[in-house]
Amino acid sequence: MCYNVHMKIGIITLGCKVNQYESGAIKEELISMGHEVTTNMEPCDLYILNTCAVTGIAEKKSRAHIAKLTKLNPKAKIIVCGCASEHNKEQFLQKENVSVVIGNAGKNKIAHVLNQVGNISTIIPLTYEDFAFNTTSRTRAYLKIQDGCNNFCSYCLIPYVRGRSRSRELTEIVKEAEELSKTNQEIILTGINISDYKIDGKLSLGKLMQALTTNSCRIRTGSFECNIIDDELLKVLKDMPNFCPHFHLSMQSGCDRILKLMNRHYTKEQFIQKVELIRSYFPNAAITTDVIVGFPTETDEDFSETVETIKKVKFFEMHIFPYSKREGTVASRLKMVDGNIINNRVKVLEEINKQNKLDYINSQNSIIQSGENLYCLTESIEEDCVVGYTQNYIKIYLPKTAPLHKILKVKNLVPYMEGAKADFE
Repeated sequence: MCYNVHMKIGIITLGCKVNQYESGAIKEELISMGHEVTTNMEPCDLYILNTCAVTGIAEKKSRAHIAKLTKLNPKAKIIVCGCASEHNKEQFLQKENVSVVIGNAGKNKIAHVLNQVGNISTIIPLTYEDFAFNTTSRTRAYLKIQDGCNNFCSYCLIPYVRGRSRSRELTEIVKEAEELSKTNQEIILTGINISDYKIDGKLSLGKLMQALTTNSCRIRTGSFECNIIDDELLKVLKDMPNFCPHFHLSMQSGCDRILKLMNRHYTKEQFIQKVELIRSYFPNAAITTDVIVGFPTETDEDFSETVETIKKVKFFEMHIFPYSKREGTVASRLKMVDGNIINNRVKVLEEINKQNKLDYINSQNSIIQSGENLYCLTESIEEDCVVGYTQNYIKIYLPKTAPLHKILKVKNLVPYMEGAKADFE
């Protein structure tokens, strides 16, 4: 098969928002070259599989997708890229139908290696690699501002498969944001660690946000490290008319002993103080987080300390992850917690999570009655409802008469499924 002629190409993406952004950029370039591109699991001439390795389960799913794609078209060739192939290329090179394997480096040039075969050796760069602008029309769009990570948390492979932190040029970010605003109503800033965004070697997330103040889109941020939160940044965000007051602060544990073992660079008290600082500027902010349950050596006392911290913070929502061992990390050498104990602790946090979410949604009616407006950007249709998200990231189910791809003022919230049913004006 000659890959320089028109083909139908499937791009299958696993993992994080950064992978989704990069796959979108690859799609744009392939379309510009005359190819038909789909992101659905359907028969194609060629597939690009963008893999994930954040957990052992994610890496296993990446391998399993090779068989799924081969079933769709036994004659199709498959190109594998992303974190799982960066971590271990051999696990894909031996697979039938896999023609090309690269890692993360060079992913931005993947559209030009369709007719190559074998392992394409690339070195993760020290500077940011630009992609084609990801301007596919949609209601909400991702905008990548940074790649890599310097944190080296003891449970994580990402610094090894994504490389050290490197930031995108401010002018390029602003330029792509302007393009995205022509077809979207919300932009989500994403990266491996956007808190480490720098200009000329200095932390500059505030400067970046200032540069996006005049954009016509709502601006939402990805995950923050709590250490980046200070008065200077919050004052900038408070002055942004288009900023969405939703802060995802990655906590991972609410126990000081476990935080130290994780190589997280804060204490539970420092984390709580940062949350209180956010709420002094944004009283109605939605604060969400990630929690790893059953980190190696976590005792009942450690877990109780985490529960106490969670109850103090009162997150709007937690993403709860049972600890997943990653060979090659520092944490993988520590004593594992029994799986049944982990599952029981997950259930405890899930109950707290349900109650916290219910309390936050119910509080929004009082906020609306006090004169503050809540706006939903409608995106899709589910369960015979029009569905979208508010600026503080509550999933809203509106009557089917609501228009799609519009920002609507909502009222009368009633908790429902993963969010709330509401009326609109």
